[in-house]
Amino acid sequence: MTNTEWDAIVIGGGAAGLSAAQALGRSLRRTLVLDGGAPRNRFASHMHNVLGLDGTPPLELVARGRAEAETYGVEFREADVRGVRDTKGGTSSASLEAGSPGSSMSVELESGEVLQTRALIVATGVTDVLPEIPGLAERWGTSVLHCPYCHGWEVRGRRIAVITTSPLGMHQAKLLRQWSDDVTVFTAGLVDARGDSVLDAGTERGMRARGVRLVSARVVEVVGSGADVSGVRTADGREFEIDAVFTGFAMVPQDQFLSGVALDRSETPMGLSISVDPMQRTSHPRIWAAGNVVSPAASVPLVMGAGNMAGAAANAALVDEDYALAAAGVN
Repeated sequence: MTNTEWDAIVIGGGAAGLSAAQALGRSLRRTLVLDGGAPRNRFASHMHNVLGLDGTPPLELVARGRAEAETYGVEFREADVRGVRDTKGGTSSASLEAGSPGSSMSVELESGEVLQTRALIVATGVTDVLPEIPGLAERWGTSVLHCPYCHGWEVRGRRIAVITTSPLGMHQAKLLRQWSDDVTVFTAGLVDARGDSVLDAGTERGMRARGVRLVSARVVEVVGSGADVSGVRTADGREFEIDAVFTGFAMVPQDQFLSGVALDRSETPMGLSISVDPMQRTSHPRIWAAGNVVSPAASVPLVMGAGNMAGAAANAALVDEDYALAAAGVN
């Protein structure tokens, strides 16, 4: 256990967390980044639609961002967080904005060590839970993909399959027709919560008119050699020649360690996520959240911007608290 208090602790060392840490470090805040070392986009070889960094490997961006943050005094530890809780005075908005002496947050690590911080930024992202289809998970990030804007250019003009897992799959399929005139959509996943098909006649007509092949049989295997896809097998025994597969998945926020603090949440198209205001502040006055943990579908540029906003907003709140503490005669 330690009595050291940080100005800010950032949980998560990806693009959002590093952007927040850099903003805090440049504001002369004593900042610690806790990171488990497994960024969400580690399976991808390159990033795209990141202005000035197009084609950069994701892990290279993380390494560069960490080095930049370290130049501003930000410290890093590889650690997993077990839980977060309030210490005295931490729960009321007045504790931060009016400078209640001694208020802070406790961050307990899996090792049992407890750290204290005046501000907490959560940037832990999500876990992608893939469909349980043989041959799919091992090709994730190479020839099994998820985002047309991230990967469409690389597979343009090739034979593309969309394995639907929810109604959102049809949106994905419509987009992919922009990159190829050879698109096959496996529609078995286009069902609502009751298991009823959501593929209406009008949508089906439009897809067929655009030359999209619709297959109702359930996919049972993605086949290929090594990281490359060569085909998709269905439950009725057919095999379709395919070069790249796009599919959906469940995005589960990595925020279980926040169960000890009651944060407001809101429903999004991707599920339930922590609610934040335009400055990335949660319903708790000492906690900010940024990146995929609150916006699962956000791309790298968006999470970087959100992280920067969270870091600047946390610093601004600490500045106000510093003045209030000084006026109250608290060192």
